Amino acid sequence: MTHVLPDAADRFSAFAERYDSVRPRPPQELADFLRQWAGVAEPSVVDVGCGTGLSCTIWPEVTGVEPSAEMRAVAARRGVRVVAGSAEETGLPDACADIVTVSHALHWFDADRAFPELARIMRPGAVLAAFDYDWPPAVDPEVDAAYRDFEATHTAMEAERGLRPTFSPKHEHLERLRRSGLFRHVNEVCLHMKETGSAERFVDFATSQGGVVALLKEGVGEDELGLTRLREVTARRMTERTTWWWTCRVRLAVR
Repeated sequence: MTHVLPDAADRFSAFAERYDSVRPRPPQELADFLRQWAGVAEPSVVDVGCGTGLSCTIWPEVTGVEPSAEMRAVAARRGVRVVAGSAEETGLPDACADIVTVSHALHWFDADRAFPELARIMRPGAVLAAFDYDWPPAVDPEVDAAYRDFEATHTAMEAERGLRPTFSPKHEHLERLRRSGLFRHVNEVCLHMKETGSAERFVDFATSQGGVVALLKEGVGEDELGLTRLREVTARRMTERTTWWWTCRVRLAVR
């Protein structure tokens, strides 16, 4: 498999601040669950591909690993101890983690190199938790339909213009972890959370994707991209504090 993480770092580095302002934080229940799953009350936690540190906010102490200097800078301002590295080369010592988390990033990893590296830094019995949010958050049927149209449009445009990166489908995460032979138990659970957000944030969230940013930089108009309609629908259907309902899908692998 092609090593694609540097491409991921490049795609998100250019808008680290915007990414940080609109993406969701994980539910606190995730930390509680992982402590129980790992059987450690005060775990040593490593967050790989930590980005701006949003995924680190549920832990009192955590070490973040991130290849993008722009993302690391935002994480450091948040107070996260973050080191330069990747899933394939974390630079961390053997058996240093009770819990390793990966938020919205496992699909970028070169599994043949990353899985052995993640297993190396995990203690016996340690837990790898790779989690993603189901997109978009549930708001109402009209907003959902408008987002799905926007998603289909920008995905097709990315493919047509050669902007669609190589990554592993998320629905294959469990099977890839099992096939690695590095983990004694693999499973998936779903946690749910809610937050509030405005129509403006919903649209900003929709554009916080590398491919969408690339299309806008190439001069694709918001009408053509479906953003104008998304703005109109969200402005009509959402308030300043509309509830967003999220599903957090967690793939678990025990060392």
